[in-house]
Amino acid sequence: MQFPDLPFEDAPDAPVSFHFEDVDFDLPDEQILSNWLLSVAAAEEQDFYEVNFIFCSDEHLRTINVDFLQHDYYTDIITFPLSEGHIHGDLFISADRVRENAQTEGSTFLHELCRVMVHGVLHLAGYGDKTPEEAATMRSKENEYLLRLPLIN
Repeated sequence: MQFPDLPFEDAPDAPVSFHFEDVDFDLPDEQILSNWLLSVAAAEEQDFYEVNFIFCSDEHLRTINVDFLQHDYYTDIITFPLSEGHIHGDLFISADRVRENAQTEGSTFLHELCRVMVHGVLHLAGYGDKTPEEAATMRSKENEYLLRLPLIN
């Protein structure tokens, strides 16, 4: 797939944005979250262009999964990269899956939400999770960056 070159001088004013599709919950300090995600990109030596986080329900994300990826199952996140060579994409996150995963893992909703958010940014940075080795690396990176987030530590 060919991606257009994006001039960084035309970068958006807010490189991280948060949207709520068909769910509603309190998102803590968006500026702290944005700064944290930008610091992840910097630590990964990746240019950060723009990331849109779209929070939605299980059913909404399942429909996207079926329509765009031909996968008929629930998932916590779908990452759509919008260009190559820097962090730029749309991340759809199921609040329902996050809530259930948090309960299963004995974690808080906020901790699990942040884990899924950084998971998506790591995908945009080039990390995969299809093999056991990739999944282990991804989980290790998630844990490393979660330790740097003051909202949950």
